[in-house]
Amino acid sequence: MDLSGLKYLIVGSGFFGSVLAERIANVLNEKVLVIEKRSHFGGNCFSLDDPDTGIHYHLYGTHIFHTPHEHVWKYINKFTEFNSYYHQVLTTRRNKVYQMPVNLETINSFYNLSLKPYEVEDFLAGEIRKEKMTHAPRNFEEKAVSMMGRPLYEAFIKGYTIKQWQKDPKDMPESVLKRLPFRTSYNESYYNSRWQGIPLHGYGRIFEKLLESPKIELRLNVDFFEIRDIIPANTRIIYSGPIDRYFNYRFGKLEYRTLKFEKEVIPYGDYQGTSVMNYADQDVPFTRIHEPRHLHPERSDYPADRTMIIREYSLLDDGSNPFYPINDERNQGLVMAYREETRKLKNIIISGRLGDYRYYDMHDTIKHALEIFDKIAESSGQETFQHVIANAT
Repeated sequence: MDLSGLKYLIVGSGFFGSVLAERIANVLNEKVLVIEKRSHFGGNCFSLDDPDTGIHYHLYGTHIFHTPHEHVWKYINKFTEFNSYYHQVLTTRRNKVYQMPVNLETINSFYNLSLKPYEVEDFLAGEIRKEKMTHAPRNFEEKAVSMMGRPLYEAFIKGYTIKQWQKDPKDMPESVLKRLPFRTSYNESYYNSRWQGIPLHGYGRIFEKLLESPKIELRLNVDFFEIRDIIPANTRIIYSGPIDRYFNYRFGKLEYRTLKFEKEVIPYGDYQGTSVMNYADQDVPFTRIHEPRHLHPERSDYPADRTMIIREYSLLDDGSNPFYPINDERNQGLVMAYREETRKLKNIIISGRLGDYRYYDMHDTIKHALEIFDKIAESSGQETFQHVIANAT
């Protein structure tokens, strides 16, 4: 591989790398090489048509695009149209279906009550008082119980969390709970974002458009660590892989959660009536079932006599297929040590979900990439990438 004269190298073709490649090529008018370890672009957001049913599905679990940021929405709409899909999640617990996240309907159904919104706060306060907690919440479990009481927590949160994170909630920081809404109204939407939907033609098409500039060269099945020794010293590298891998695990391996998927075609036109069904019981091995046909209600060409479902299992990762960071005290200590090492680098930005070791949603990733690009564009060309990243975060 001839890399002589290469000014920009981007490692990873998910949203972080692809947005930066698009901006560098189309705004700075610079050539950029994007390398991807996998056999497809798009990272974990890649989607495609199922060859057996024609149903469009997301290869790594359901991805709902949502954002409260108008500039992110306007940017991504340059590369796709979105349908009107609005995300709702249900959960099965002991063979009964409830709303998820927990809202007033969940509470009333679980307790067999008819509480009004102005009554539910006092009711939950009574459940919380039963715990006799005299200190501020110190972990995930205590935070959840302090919000909703133990019965709701154990019914809908505890077992699912253990399956999802492979950890006892008592050993997890309370900050993890911030991603899960909790409502005392009948609001059923999973997200509060103003803008949301599913790309009409799938995520794969978005990445095709992001990377279509003739100034962008994409090479698949290329491992950065197999070519890093031949990269010219003056090449600007944007690396979105695992930060601990970049430093050869100098301080130890960070922990990640990964996912396993089992796809099955079912001889029914509709299996579960919704795109995502969670399973709260710990003795059910999978965390949720996806039924992708519900993501595209505008599609009339899907088969009426069969559907596709995807069971999702959550596993700890050995570093070979990392999906989501595990933000406990040990891992945060490690990642801070690795971030300190990045300050010593001269010509590289390490960022993105795996590079920052942060649980970014898609819109967060795009927003962050656009911010970093603005700093790259503003730089004189003489500054190191450490200066760029320091001013973009």
